[in-house]
Amino acid sequence: MIQSINVTGVKYDLDDATKKYVMKKIGRLDRFLPRHARKSASAEVVIKEVNRSGGNKYEAEVVMHIPDKQLTAKDSTMNALAAIDIVEAKLANQLRKYKDAHVSHIGKTRAALSRFKRSYDREQ
Repeated sequence: MIQSINVTGVKYDLDDATKKYVMKKIGRLDRFLPRHARKSASAEVVIKEVNRSGGNKYEAEVVMHIPDKQLTAKDSTMNALAAIDIVEAKLANQLRKYKDAHVSHIGKTRAALSRFKRSYDREQ
C-alpha cells in the first residue's frame, strides 16, 4: 500500500467515502512497482468539479512520484469515482512499462537470451 497519498478537492467537497475509495484504488498500485521503489513512492490526487460543454463534470488527476520518474494520469467523466477508476488503469499501464524498463530480469531481453541458450544447446 502506498503510504503517502495526498487527496484534495477543487470546487468539490471530499467526503469520507470518496477519500477511502481513492486511498484503496491508488494505494494498491504498489503491486505494480518494483520493490526498490515501494518505500519512496508517493501520490497526489486532485479531484476537480468542472463544467464543460461536453457534459464532463468531474476531473481526476493523479501525479505519482517514484524514483527517477514522475507519472501523471488525468481523466474527466460524469462521476468522480469513475474518473478515479480510469486514472488507476492508466497508471497501472505506466507502472508496468516503468517496471519493464528498470528491472533487468523483466522484459524482452530475458526472452531473447533464453532463445539463444536453447538454440546453442541444440547445436552441441
